[in-house]
Amino acid sequence: MVQLTRFARRQLGHFPTPLEPLPRLSSLLREQHAQVPDLWIKRDDCTGLATGGNKTRKLEFLVGDALAQGADTLITQGATQSNHARQTAAAAAVTGLDCKILLEQRQVRDDEYEQSGNVLLDELLGAEIVQRLPAGSDMQGAMESLAEELRAIGKRPYVIPGGGSNPIGALGYVDCALELDAAPVAVDWVVHGTGSTGTQAGLVAGFAAINSAARVLGVSVRQPEQRQIDAVYGLAERTAELIGTTVDREDVLVDDRWVGGGYGVPTDEMVEATRLLASTEGILLDPVYSGKGFAGLLGGIAEGRFDETDTVVFLHTGGSVGLFGYRSTFQ
Repeated sequence: MVQLTRFARRQLGHFPTPLEPLPRLSSLLREQHAQVPDLWIKRDDCTGLATGGNKTRKLEFLVGDALAQGADTLITQGATQSNHARQTAAAAAVTGLDCKILLEQRQVRDDEYEQSGNVLLDELLGAEIVQRLPAGSDMQGAMESLAEELRAIGKRPYVIPGGGSNPIGALGYVDCALELDAAPVAVDWVVHGTGSTGTQAGLVAGFAAINSAARVLGVSVRQPEQRQIDAVYGLAERTAELIGTTVDREDVLVDDRWVGGGYGVPTDEMVEATRLLASTEGILLDPVYSGKGFAGLLGGIAEGRFDETDTVVFLHTGGSVGLFGYRSTFQ
């Protein structure tokens, strides 16, 4: 039995999030493919914190820990259009904490990318964008340096890693695994875009803790399969230890064929997948994570990866506000 009540937690979102079927999309896919599973979507884009997203689950535990330690400032980092940074800024606003954000310029664009979408909301929510650093910078080191500067003037900072992806943050997706296990349908697969690893690691650890047979497929949005597997498994191990269970490396499944040119770089498959879900089910994906994750799900269906009798849940990690940073991609 997983006892998450022993960990500090601050309520920030609306849970459980909706679990919805995808009837119009499924009907269309059955016209195109011989083998289409029972498709559902877990709406973690509906967590409610400044347009929602998967980081809200992680931040409930991270901010809970920060408050338990007496912190007065949250520090975090992410790419320019970071959904995590936006949700951290919102969590700080809700709890009365200061928020300092470092943004990594993983790609340079000459359109609205640098100022719109999540960047606009970061500032509207009251966060301070302290630095914009070039791609490949030591972002963790930069955060630690900032934390030292703040401590020197009497502040009490709490450093949150990119994506909120450490064992405390991953507890949010242990909790999501428990939600899915209690769902009115028996879940065979959970598919989602995997990047900083906390979502997948938490799901893997959570399902292991309750001996669930559900499999988790992470569609990589940033790095090759084996590197992503190593990263997810490492965090899943540490999360499992935190909740008193173990995980097997074989439970970490990653598909890296949908990354395209790299993190945040648009692909034709992402654009097609985003347009398809919007036009059939009225659900908006994002161009960095869920768009590529959904492209991977569609690709898996096309190649017969899932049985027709399988129940497959796409975990929508949110981030549709990022579409506004990619307007030119969709025009």
